[in-house]
Amino acid sequence: MTDRTRVGTRRSRLARQQTGLVLAALARAAPGRRFDAVPIDTSGDRDLSPGGSPDFTDAIDRALLRGDVDLAVHSAKDLPATLDARLALWACPRRADPHDCLIAAPGRTAHRLPRGARVGSSSPRRRAQLHRWRPDLRWVEIRGNVDTRLDRLRTGELDAVVLAVAGLARLGRSGEVGRVLPERAFLPAPAQGALAVVGRVDDRASEAVARRIDHATTHACVVAERAFSAAIGGDCQVPLGALASVQGPRLTLVGEVLSPSGNRSLRLKGEGRVSEAAGVGAALAERMLERGWPVGAGPHPR
Repeated sequence: MTDRTRVGTRRSRLARQQTGLVLAALARAAPGRRFDAVPIDTSGDRDLSPGGSPDFTDAIDRALLRGDVDLAVHSAKDLPATLDARLALWACPRRADPHDCLIAAPGRTAHRLPRGARVGSSSPRRRAQLHRWRPDLRWVEIRGNVDTRLDRLRTGELDAVVLAVAGLARLGRSGEVGRVLPERAFLPAPAQGALAVVGRVDDRASEAVARRIDHATTHACVVAERAFSAAIGGDCQVPLGALASVQGPRLTLVGEVLSPSGNRSLRLKGEGRVSEAAGVGAALAERMLERGWPVGAGPHPR
């Protein structure tokens, strides 16, 4: 690796902001080295059709494998359940607030949405959780970046939208958060609020630089949550949530799977050593599978 490190990122405003935070941390950790963002369009950015499974990492990871970039920055929740064997998750900076929030349209209040209010989201997890929480609400699928989604509130197309608190905070828009949704009803997506710095397994120089900005507690939580999702066969079409926490040497993981309608759900808790984070996630998924979850997602390879 030369004194210049090229870092792949999506072109969206939020992605550039997140990557900027990572570049600043890298620059502090490795003074004298130059870090440049390389914007890349992904298939998920190009295809905003309803009902799809957007991939926001594919083109960036291909650039990484070709050697066009040295590192990649992703929202950790966008990573595929299993990384390409030639790639590795080298670092997770300190996690932001992982919770979801509700933002209401002008003239509405997020704490008292009327019956039948139209709520926008592109996530099957959020849809199921919304239906369980307020069956009277009307769910509307929306795509696009944060600004696009919030614009639909101002035009009157929607009464509210559900977004991640972390994304709004990184855009400097925390003041627009109307209501932080409680995790007892809205367990976040696995790795929500965390960033992932990915590199090639054979690039030890880039690995050494990336690991300087790793936050061990965040990394362990991301590993546990991702292991739970991968072992249960989760993808963006399976309504599931997971959230890990660390206390000393122990890691606690709460996982939940819902039926698509939100009428049924199963929530379990697992615990183990921080050093065995992946095992904690996999073991919790195994307990879910033994009880016949996720509902309606088809058979799982064992």
